[in-house]
Amino acid sequence: MKAIWRVLAPLYKQRAGALVLALLLSLMTLAAGVGLLGVAGWFLTGAALVAAWQTFNLFAPSALVRGLSFIRILSRYVERVIGHDATLRLLADLRGSVFRRLLTLDAAQLAKYKDGDLIARLTGDVDALDTVYLFAVAPIITGLVIGFILSIVVAAYLPAAALLLALCLLLGTVIVPLYLAKKAQQPGAIVQENVAALRDTSVHTVTAHADLIALGAHQQAQQAFAKQCLAVALARQQQSFLAANGKAVVQLLAGLSLVGMLYFGIDGLRQGQLTGPVWAGLVLAVLGVFEVFAPIMRGASRLGSAAAAAKRIDALSHSQANIVDSEQTQDLPLAGSLLFNEVLYAYPTADGLAKGPEVLKGISFTLAKAERIAIIGKSGAGKSTLLNLLLRFDDPDAGSISYGGLDIRQAPLAQLHQRIAFLSQDAPVFLGTIRSNLLIAKPDADDDSLWQALDNARLGDFVRQLPEGLDSWTGEGGRTLSAGQARRLCLARALLSPAQILALDEPTQSLDRAAEQAFLHDLIHATQGRSVILLTHATLPPNAVDKIYQLTNGQLIRIH
Repeated sequence: MKAIWRVLAPLYKQRAGALVLALLLSLMTLAAGVGLLGVAGWFLTGAALVAAWQTFNLFAPSALVRGLSFIRILSRYVERVIGHDATLRLLADLRGSVFRRLLTLDAAQLAKYKDGDLIARLTGDVDALDTVYLFAVAPIITGLVIGFILSIVVAAYLPAAALLLALCLLLGTVIVPLYLAKKAQQPGAIVQENVAALRDTSVHTVTAHADLIALGAHQQAQQAFAKQCLAVALARQQQSFLAANGKAVVQLLAGLSLVGMLYFGIDGLRQGQLTGPVWAGLVLAVLGVFEVFAPIMRGASRLGSAAAAAKRIDALSHSQANIVDSEQTQDLPLAGSLLFNEVLYAYPTADGLAKGPEVLKGISFTLAKAERIAIIGKSGAGKSTLLNLLLRFDDPDAGSISYGGLDIRQAPLAQLHQRIAFLSQDAPVFLGTIRSNLLIAKPDADDDSLWQALDNARLGDFVRQLPEGLDSWTGEGGRTLSAGQARRLCLARALLSPAQILALDEPTQSLDRAAEQAFLHDLIHATQGRSVILLTHATLPPNAVDKIYQLTNGQLIRIH
């Protein structure tokens, strides 16, 4: 349960006003319900016992009954509205916080998680925490407060019955829920872990659907999925069993309290400690206070899932990014030369405790303003690593990288990424339209700028032929586009960016030979006035770049 507190406590503080108001309304609702039953019992019993020649004031108790009924209905409605709104906003805050943390992690950290698992932490795990306040915190506090007040009232007439009532309330609001929550931890963890596994299996099944069919492995996929579904079903069945046991205990406690009120009440009537109408009112009031126990038991049985979800969220949200801003940052110049000075880098080993062989050995070069350079080399030579260091996805083991005379480690990461437009080998097409994909690079770009970027990437003619033009749907992962068209769209997005440096990692990947040469030929015009680092295997046409370097054996050699 500590994980639940660590995750939710800061958010509860942010939404304290709404949550406290919802709690007060919940107290009012239960108090009105208990009071309604108590007044009704007193009223009906008193009316039944009055003699024919006697008069009975019907107005005051009947008005009180109607007033309490109205208060109960109104307070419950407002409490549900405010409580659910605060809880949903709280979960939205949590989901946003986890997502922001996710964006700060580097590729190595993200590689520790499966795609479906990350989705589950942002969705199902966060949703599992909605039970904590609505079905645990608020009902428990409400039950304890109203139960304590009622016990004091009962103690004024029947001390022994009040003691029994207090004991039953303590068992029902604290002891039994804690026991159920502890017993629910294992099935709750099974539910959350297998739900995450189901999401991951679903994602990869859809992605690799054709391969599974071609390999005849669809039956194995079905069996694995069915096994996970069965595990979730059995765990949820266990949760339901715990909730049912909890409700049975509540009924037993309510019955025990009722028996105590009847037994000690009869003795109190004989001794003249209370009247029949008061006794009847107290009996019904005691039954009314147990109304809050049902959501408590339901919430306690789900706290296991909430605790497991909180642990998974806490682990992700407290993951520390390897690369962060320095304590004292300096503004990065808007433009300037880029300098690699004796940069050394070695990949970390699998355990992360050491470094392997150096992949970059004293790399030095200068990229002047508006200069275009190409770096060629075999796969695995370290070309992409060089760009990763430039973007500070990682830092060099030795040496420095500076822009405009400032070491990039001294600049804010956000500014660095504003100065560099990056096109990776596997740059994605995001779900949406062609327009929305382009506007990621420059949100305030007008249509003329969008068309210019598409034309520079040799995609403009294709988009103009589409019925919806810029507003044409790309589909998930760019499914409505061919591989080459998707690549050109990503390229157009990079070209649209106002960044002064374009870092292009195999920009002509998936393009045919003619399209490849056409793009490289147009590179001069498309990147006019901007610096370009081009990593490519393609044959470069004359004057496409100003300098050509070859990266081999960790060394950068100028060949042109």
